[in-house]
Amino acid sequence: MIALISLCAWIYLVFFHGEFWRSAPELPPAAPHTHPDVDIVVPARDEAETIGAAVASLLAQDYAGNFRIIVVDDQSTDGTAAAAGEAPKLCVIRGAPKPAGWSGKLWALSQGVAASAAPVLLFADADILHDPRHLSSLVARLEDTPMQMVSEIVRLNCDSRAERALVPAFVYFFQMLYPFARVNDPRSAVAAASGGTVLIRRDALERIGGIASYKDALIDDVALAHAVKRTGPIYLAHSGLAKSVRRYPRCADIWRMVARTAFTQLRYSAVLLVLTVTGLTLVWLAPLGAILFAHDAGAAAGVAAFALSAWSYLPTLDRYGRSRLYALALPLIALFYIVATIASAMNHWFGRGVNWKSRAYGGERG
Repeated sequence: MIALISLCAWIYLVFFHGEFWRSAPELPPAAPHTHPDVDIVVPARDEAETIGAAVASLLAQDYAGNFRIIVVDDQSTDGTAAAAGEAPKLCVIRGAPKPAGWSGKLWALSQGVAASAAPVLLFADADILHDPRHLSSLVARLEDTPMQMVSEIVRLNCDSRAERALVPAFVYFFQMLYPFARVNDPRSAVAAASGGTVLIRRDALERIGGIASYKDALIDDVALAHAVKRTGPIYLAHSGLAKSVRRYPRCADIWRMVARTAFTQLRYSAVLLVLTVTGLTLVWLAPLGAILFAHDAGAAAGVAAFALSAWSYLPTLDRYGRSRLYALALPLIALFYIVATIASAMNHWFGRGVNWKSRAYGGERG
């Protein structure tokens, strides 16, 4: 019976869940017909290792309109401001101390927005390298089919052994949670964005009350997407024109990344945690259990469910150039994320939180 329920779940996911498994669309290179002024806001806290290359790639944009880069140095202690460099189109702001009730990144972004007067804003992380065509392509998508906001999942670093095993699955699970086709459908309530690259109209941001309206959100990109989509269409895609160079060399590094916000995604609810873990176990682990321990119809249902899950993972593996054999390990990879989600809840309940950029997240909220 459990294996049959799992198979039914996979039939729904593959055929009726927004074709999340396609790992699409990807934002194509394009030239916009209009060229509004753009200010690129880069929040940076202890990013000396990557900020110089990130800013250099932004300065090299082939955008025909006016643009400038505003780096907000969020109380860094490693020389981030100096590492950002100097250029006529670059402005480096020393951020003020974070007030109570704000997340660090959003406080930095708000200061960058306050220093800007451009009608279009690009929020870009300090660890992303941009193809020279990137800004033009983003603006083209914003303008051609008028959108309020355009966001991308940039290509994540996938070099270490841990990254090769776990990073494509992270992207795959994000696609499953927020099917891009539904995010991009104005009739659907599903909304999501990826904070590494967010191009937004200033008036759209002002209509939702500015960054202050979601100032304490740890999953700030999704919170922004939900607010903006209530006022107009948004667009989410994969990027072939931008790549994150942030490294996660060990499984423990990816574990901390997941544990930092997983329970936040569940709104700190024990009921949602139980339901989520139960659902994930049914989807990912039950087919494997049926294959190993069930007989006849149960085993056959387990094989079918496992085959659908593995097949659905192939486009994401292809996107990252990884061996398709990783699809066979997907239940074990899913188990890693399930346990990390439980650890996120334990961190919250015991007030431990998770340190990120010398700040604690995910503990008891004051």
